[in-house]
Formats: sequence, C-alpha cells, structure tokens
Amino acid sequence: MKTVLKYALATTALALSLNASARAENWYPYPAQAIEPPFAADGKSVDVQYTPVEKAEKPWNICVSFPHMKDAYWLGVNYGVVEQAKDAGVKLNLVEAGGYTELAKQISQIEDCVAGGAQAVVIGAISFDGLNNLVTEITKKGIPVIDVINGISSPDVTAKSLVSFYTMGQETGAYLAKKHPAGSEPVKVGWFPGPAGAGWVEAANKGFLDAVKGSAVEVLDPKFGDTGKEAQLKLVEDVLQAEPDVRYIAGTAVTAEAAQGLIRERGLKGKVDLLAFYMTPGVYEGIKRGFILAAPADSVVIQGRVAVDQAIRALEGKELVKHVGPKIFVVDPSNIATVSQTNILPPEGFKPVFSVN
Repeated sequence: MKTVLKYALATTALALSLNASARAENWYPYPAQAIEPPFAADGKSVDVQYTPVEKAEKPWNICVSFPHMKDAYWLGVNYGVVEQAKDAGVKLNLVEAGGYTELAKQISQIEDCVAGGAQAVVIGAISFDGLNNLVTEITKKGIPVIDVINGISSPDVTAKSLVSFYTMGQETGAYLAKKHPAGSEPVKVGWFPGPAGAGWVEAANKGFLDAVKGSAVEVLDPKFGDTGKEAQLKLVEDVLQAEPDVRYIAGTAVTAEAAQGLIRERGLKGKVDLLAFYMTPGVYEGIKRGFILAAPADSVVIQGRVAVDQAIRALEGKELVKHVGPKIFVVDPSNIATVSQTNILPPEGFKPVFSVN
C-alpha cells in the first residue's frame, strides 16, 4: 500500500487548506481514510493520502451503474467518474435505474453491461443485500466490482469507495459539542434525521446522538419524516412552535434548505442556526450566504474518482486500497472560501454524462 499512498497525518486542517487554486490542476493527493481490515464492520480508520494512477495501461471498458440521476448528489458522483475516466484514458458507460424501487432494472442493466463487454463494474447500489448474487456471478468471471457510495454487503466486491453516514452524523454532532462543551450553558437542538427506517438515516441519527453525549447540547426528540421540502418545513414549524427557546435546527440537507426562509420570516436569524449532516449545492450556497451554519462534506466527486481508479488498479493488478473514502470535514463560514467546490459537488451547469469514449 505504501507505493500507492503516502501515509500522512491527513487531518481535517489539511483538508481545509487545500484551496481551489491548488486543485485546479490535480485533485490529489486527497486526504482520505482507509479501513483496515477492508470490509470489516469493526475495522479501524487509517489516515492516508489517496493518489490515483496517472494513466491507465489500456483504454479499459468500465460500466458504472447508479440508482438514479435525479439530484445533485448523484450528479456529483457522475462528474467524478466521468472526469477520472477522461484523466486516466479509459472508456466509461453509465446506466441509471430511475429510482430506489428499481432493483430489478439495475440488475438487468448491469447484466447487459457485462454482456456488452464491460471489463469492470462500478455500482452505486439500490439495495445493500439485493445485488449479492449478481456480484458473485460477475467476479467469478474475473470482472472487478467496485462498491461506490451506498454500500453492498457481498464479501465478493473487489473494493469500496464510500464513507459512513454514522460518521456524517457524528461530525455534525461533534461540531455542536465543541461549541457547547460540558459545563457551558445548555442549548436545545431540534433534530430532523430523515425518513424513519432508512439505513442512512438510522446511521446518521446514531452518530449525531453519540457525538453530543456529555456535552451541553440537549437534543429534542428526533423528528423523523420524508425528505420532501413541505414535510420537513412542517416538522420544523412544529418544533419552533413547541420549543421557542430552541437554539439550533439540525438535520437533512432538505431540512436546512427549507428552514432558511422560515428563519428569515420570523426574524430568528442569529437566534436559531441551521446545520445539515450532508452537503448539497443548496446547503453550500446557504453557508456562503450566511443562512446555514455548517455541514460535513463527504466529497462525492472524489468518491466517484476513487472508484474508477480502483477499477483500473484491479484490472492492471496494481496495489489497491480495498476500502477507502475521502476524509469527512465540516464546511462552515470559516473555511468555505478555501474549499474546492468541484471536489465536493458538481460544478454549476454540469449536465449528466453517460459515456466516455
């Protein structure tokens, strides 16, 4: 692994110091965390600097499968895989199933990719367990399978490029706990983790609550709900009505985006601050404009780039970090001017790209 990565103290401070101008030519080396041993639920995080191969040995044919392309989150991953394919000189074909109810379609699309000559497959999975048989079939043919963003439970995947939503929630909670340590004046937080029962929501909820334990942060009962704007706005209104002394509203990106107008209308700016536990263009703009306090960035563009690089390394028999994700860092007014937006979000005006030849 040492020839692939330069081990370093890849701290959050380093992540924040990498400014946009320095990133204009290269996005790497990028502060990341490898999990050792790979795929282990209790694996330990190791700080690393991720550097891709500069050029592939051959114009490999890589198939990429996404759940959908309906929002800026997956558009960011799309930008990452496409740009890395161009940089490395490989071919890429991207398919999207149309939504999280379309598991059968995703499986069919991937089977078609393989039948059409794909030499590696990158999968943003619709289901944690539902693709396992397919992954086994593909890898038995000697075709690498890279798990990007969402997670696949199969032990047969070749590598993973993703981060933990537990960590995303934890980073958000830790940000507040640091501002309000034990012994300081207690503050109330309205917490809106998203739809009950969803895996990513449960993980973020646990991370957030674990992080604020022992601090002066008092989390009100979590308000679960659909991530539609109207649903989140109603939940926030209810909490503001019931808890007039609430100091923070924290939750999904939709929660923070929807609450901005409400906070302004009620003259609560500076009295009630907003946080999200993941990044979207709307949250990014809200932080820039001073309407949202903070959100952790999971660098989805980089997750896409790393997944393509992992596929190339697997195809070429090169040393491979099997389980890695960008180091999560919190974006707030103190650092937003130095954070490269094109590492964490798609650039403004970027349209979906489905093939690189």
